Amino acid sequence: MEYILVMVTCPAKSAEKIAQAILVKRVAACVNITASVKSIYWWKGRMEGSTEKLLLIKTRRSLFSSLEKVVRSVHPYQVPEIIAVPLVEGFDPYLAWIGKETLISSQNRKRA
Repeated sequence: MEYILVMVTCPAKSAEKIAQAILVKRVAACVNITASVKSIYWWKGRMEGSTEKLLLIKTRRSLFSSLEKVVRSVHPYQVPEIIAVPLVEGFDPYLAWIGKETLISSQNRKRA
């Protein structure tokens, strides 16, 4: 199984709502909500800045598109940051836990 770390930035008031939606749908095993981060970026031709939360989401690569759909359905931004990096190494029991907790999602979809 291939595992990924997905990063999503969002307004502080949306962080828990997004995290809970992800976990309810079982498209990730864990979501960490970081302390505030300052983001500076280009938006519609202007440099902007905002204070956001960073969500660190652990899941399987095969669930990325389902995870993206869940995030987009509850995220307030027009173009939310939803990016993934591969987990090339990890503590085997932790990776197995991610697989086990997200496998429930794919088993439920097979029954539907």
